[in-house]
Amino acid sequence: MRVVHLVPARFGTGGIVGGAERYAFELARAMAEVVETTLVAFGDADADDTVGALRVRTLGRPWHVRGQRSNPVSHRLLGALAGADVVHCHQQHVLAATLAGLWSRLLGRRVFVSDLGGGGWDLSAYVSTDALFHGHLHLSEYSRTVFGQAANPRARVVGGGVDTVRFSPDASVVRDGGPLFVGRLLPHKGVHDLIRGVPADLPLTIVAPRPEPAVYRELTALAESKCVRFAFDLPDDALVREYRRASSIVLPSVYRSAAGETKVPELLGQTLLEGMACETPAVCTDVASMPEVVEHGVTGFVVPANEPRALGERLAWLHRHRTDAEAMGRAGRRRVLAQFTWPLVVERCLDAYKGAAVASPVPVPVTR
Repeated sequence: MRVVHLVPARFGTGGIVGGAERYAFELARAMAEVVETTLVAFGDADADDTVGALRVRTLGRPWHVRGQRSNPVSHRLLGALAGADVVHCHQQHVLAATLAGLWSRLLGRRVFVSDLGGGGWDLSAYVSTDALFHGHLHLSEYSRTVFGQAANPRARVVGGGVDTVRFSPDASVVRDGGPLFVGRLLPHKGVHDLIRGVPADLPLTIVAPRPEPAVYRELTALAESKCVRFAFDLPDDALVREYRRASSIVLPSVYRSAAGETKVPELLGQTLLEGMACETPAVCTDVASMPEVVEHGVTGFVVPANEPRALGERLAWLHRHRTDAEAMGRAGRRRVLAQFTWPLVVERCLDAYKGAAVASPVPVPVTR
């Protein structure tokens, strides 16, 4: 079996934090250890590299549909898919995925899709493209439900994974940190609630890509008189150290913020998994997919969204009850090892690939 993973951008380069940026690259890299695998992406310049057993092919200077940076396509796309038995698209609502789906169906190849959130303009703006794909492979039960596919027999949950060697505990690192947030500083991430709720004497570290100056000014003003440290654009080794020294990993995402409503704030909760793999107890809100990751009272705590005080109380408890927090951390790593490793995700994907009909007829899209 020869598998091609198709992604809008070249994910997985050093210093990237957050779920979507890691998912496709890490899955493809793990799959390359089992079957012949290529990752096809778009970027500023052509490139053809290898990362371990994985071939990474970048199609340079793409056309961005309607100027949308998240929606690149190239006239060389179909040539890059040649030779694939299976094409796995990591975004449904972009033109490249629709073209890959049509091409695969016409040639009798198997084609699958995982929606990582976002997207841009394509044919799905007018007609449903769901039937183009032999299967929809979701990151969580929440993802399958929110995209209206809970009853779809071709939709299954493959989950997400963690590199449990890279993200692992280290007894030589002293847990002298407080709560840790890792992610983009977007309104739906709940960072405002986090800063408001954290006790003034509790050190909080926020690791993120460097934000716009106005966002940084707003957050630093909110954090005045509190022990908040910002760390931007950390490489992976430094990020892992932050996980290992933290008293908790926190993801306080919300549906509603001062900026408005976000219907799908989290499809998985990758940073929770990375922290848990490092034996760091987790705290999240009862939003989207995150209660599927954090087992309340066992691997950490699930708190109500938009309640800074409740959030702060749980973070303070974990910081001050170290023995209980250590037990939760160990339980969190056991949960990751049992359910959220990349080899497990690869196994679920390959099972889906093999179970699909090879030469299904090209479907007629259904008008919305």
